[in-house]
Amino acid sequence: MAIKWIFLKVLLIIGAVLATYARSEKKVIFTMCVPEIYWDDCIQMKVDSSKKGIPISCISGRDRYECIDKVGRKEADIVAVDPEDMYLAAKHELASRAQYNIVEQIRTKEEPNAQYRYEAVSVVHKNLKIDDPRSLRGLKSCHVGVGRNVGYKIPLTKLSALGVLTDLNSPEYSARENELRALSFFFSKACLVGTWSPDITINQRLKETYGNLCALCEKPDICDYPDAYSGYEGALRCLTQNGGDVAWTKAIYVRQFFGLDTQGSNEATATTATTIKADPRNYRYLCPDGTKVPIDERTKPCTWAARPWQGYMTNGGVADIDAVQKELTQLGKFGEEKKTSWWRNLMLLNERTLAVATSPIDPEQHLKIAKYMDVIARNFGAPERNARWCVYETKALEKCRALSKAAYSRDARPRFDCILEKEEEACLKALRDDGADLLVMRGEKVESAMKNYNVKPIVAESYGAGANEFSERPAVAVIKRGSYIKSLRHLKGKNSCHSGYKEDFAGWIAPVHAMKNVHLINSEKDIADFFVESCVPGADRDSTLCSLCIGNLASKDENLAEITKCSSTEAEDYKGGRGALKCLLDGKGQVAFIPFTALKQENSTKSSDFNLVCPNGGIARVDDWQRCNFGMEPPRVIVSFAGKSANALEELTHGILAASSLYVKNPDFLRLFGTWAGQSNILFKDETQSLISIDNSWNRWKQWATIPLEYEY
Repeated sequence: MAIKWIFLKVLLIIGAVLATYARSEKKVIFTMCVPEIYWDDCIQMKVDSSKKGIPISCISGRDRYECIDKVGRKEADIVAVDPEDMYLAAKHELASRAQYNIVEQIRTKEEPNAQYRYEAVSVVHKNLKIDDPRSLRGLKSCHVGVGRNVGYKIPLTKLSALGVLTDLNSPEYSARENELRALSFFFSKACLVGTWSPDITINQRLKETYGNLCALCEKPDICDYPDAYSGYEGALRCLTQNGGDVAWTKAIYVRQFFGLDTQGSNEATATTATTIKADPRNYRYLCPDGTKVPIDERTKPCTWAARPWQGYMTNGGVADIDAVQKELTQLGKFGEEKKTSWWRNLMLLNERTLAVATSPIDPEQHLKIAKYMDVIARNFGAPERNARWCVYETKALEKCRALSKAAYSRDARPRFDCILEKEEEACLKALRDDGADLLVMRGEKVESAMKNYNVKPIVAESYGAGANEFSERPAVAVIKRGSYIKSLRHLKGKNSCHSGYKEDFAGWIAPVHAMKNVHLINSEKDIADFFVESCVPGADRDSTLCSLCIGNLASKDENLAEITKCSSTEAEDYKGGRGALKCLLDGKGQVAFIPFTALKQENSTKSSDFNLVCPNGGIARVDDWQRCNFGMEPPRVIVSFAGKSANALEELTHGILAASSLYVKNPDFLRLFGTWAGQSNILFKDETQSLISIDNSWNRWKQWATIPLEYEY
C-alpha cells in the first residue's frame, strides 16, 4: 500500500512538473497589423515562423495610420511604430480605452541598453562669453540640415520655449518661412543646408531672402547636400574649422569627433562617424539653462531633447506581455538569420538592430520623458491659420482627416483642417468667401471656377513617365505586335481589357467616344455587344463586361477571388492601366484601353512588343502616340482663392508638397494615393504618383474645359 502511495505521489509530482513546463513553453498567438503593401511579406512571415514554432497571425491595414487604429480597436494586437506613430496613438480618440503600450524597442546591437536612439546637444567654444541661451543672439550657428531633428526641429522648439526665438507666428509668412526668418534674425550667420521647400521656386526665393543661413556652408550659393559643413560631423567641422560659434548635433558624434570613448554613451553608436583631431578641452556642451559642462569621458552631456527608439506597440487587451515580448525577440533573431524582407519591412529591423524587451510604457509618457512630445507638436506660423481643405464626400472627409493628423505628426506644416460641404459648388463659394483654402477639382472644371469664383490653381497630380509636362495622360488602345488587328473595326467580336468604367477616361470614356465617331457603336450600351467578352472593372459583375475579370487572384483564395471579381478597386487584379495591360499580356483580351503611362511604366515589357490602334484608322508604333491616341486626360488640380496674398498661396503650396513628398517615399506611413476604404479616386486619382506645383506656363484650362462636351460626360 505504501509503495502504491509513493508511486502515486511520484506521478502527481511528475504531472505537476510537466504541467508547469507546458505552461512555460506555451506559445501565445498574437496578431500583427501590417501595411497592405507588405501583405506578401506577412504571408511569408507566417510560413517561416510556423516552422520555428513561433505562432503569429496578421491582418492588413491600409497603412500604419490605419494599423494604429486597428490595434486601438483591438482588431490587432501589435504594430511596429516610429516615435511619430506613437504621437498619433497618444492623440488618438481611443487612447484612453485602447491603453496603448510600447512593449519592445528597436535598438542597435552596439548600444542595446541605450535609453534613446540619439540625444541632441549644443556645443560651443570654451571661452565663449555666454551664460544664457539668449546670449546666442548675433553669433554664428552650425546645423545638421533643414528639417532635421537635432539640427533644426529641436533647437527651434526649445529656443522658442525658452523665449529666445520670437516672432515665429507672423500671419504674413508661412510656417516654414517664420522658422527660417526667426533663425536668420537671431544668428548673424549659419550653415543650414537642404531643401527648404519641395517647390523649386519657393526654395530658391527662401535661400535668397535668408542667405545668411547659408553663409557658413562650404558652398553658400548652393546650400544643399553634400556640404563639408552639414550633417552631424559637418556641424562640428563648421564649429571647429569654419568660424562657427555654436553647433547643434548628436552627443555620440561629439564624442567620436573629439576621439572620446563612446561606450559610456546613453545613445546608439554613430558607426559612420570619422574621428577628427580637435582638442575637446577647448569646447563645452551648452545646456538649456545657460550653463556649460566639459566634453570629456567623465562628464555626462547636458541634452536639449532625445529621439526615442522605434518599437512595437500593443493595446491593453494583450494579457501576456512577457510571452509577446519573447516571441517578438525570437522572431527578430530568426528573421535576421534568413535576412528576410519581412524582417526589414514588418519588424523594421536590419543588420545593426535588434528587438529588445522593455518595461511597457504609455507612448505619450515615452515621448515626454525624451522631451520629444513638443518637438513633434510644434506649430510655428499663425496659430489661427490652418490650411482648410473643402470636400463634399464623406470618404474624402475621412481621408482628409487622416492626412491632417498623420502629416502633422511628420512635420508637414501648416496644419490641415477639413470641411465638409454638400457639393463642389458650395466648396467653391467657401473658397471665395474665406471659409476654406483648398479644393481638389477635375482639370476640366478649373476654367469655369477661375471665371466664376476667382480660384487659382496651385498644385496638380503627376503620373510619371508617359504623361506630358501638364500631367495630361494620352488614352491609347494597345495590341500585341504581330496581331492581325489593323483598325478599330477589326476589334469587333474580340475580347477587350479596360482600365476602368464610366468615369475612367482612358478605359471607357475615350474609346466609347472614338467608336461612336466612326459609327461602330451608337451608345456605350453597345460595347457589350461589340466585344464578345471584356474586363471593365466597376461594371455589372454578371455582365459580359466582367467575364474576363479575375478578382484578387494573387491572394490564392478562390472565394476571395470570386467576391472581388470586377471590383473597381485594386482588389481586382486587372483593375487600372497596369491591370488592363496584364489582362492583355495574359492573353485574355486582344486589346487594352489604358492610359499611356501604364505602358511606359511597365518594366517587364518593351515598347517594341506592342502597337497602338488609332482612332481614325490603322495602327502605329508606340513612339507615335502623339498622332495615335484617343484624347488627352487632364489631371486633378488643387485650387485656392486667387485673392489670397502671395505668401499665403506659397504656404499652401509648400504644405501640400511637403506632405505628398513624404508619403510618396513612405506609402506605408499613410497611403495618400490609391484606393481608400474600398473606393477609387478619393481626393486624388488612384494612379497619381506625386503632386507638383503649377506655374504660369500652365495654359490648358480653356482647352480642358471643352473635353466634357466633346466626350459627352
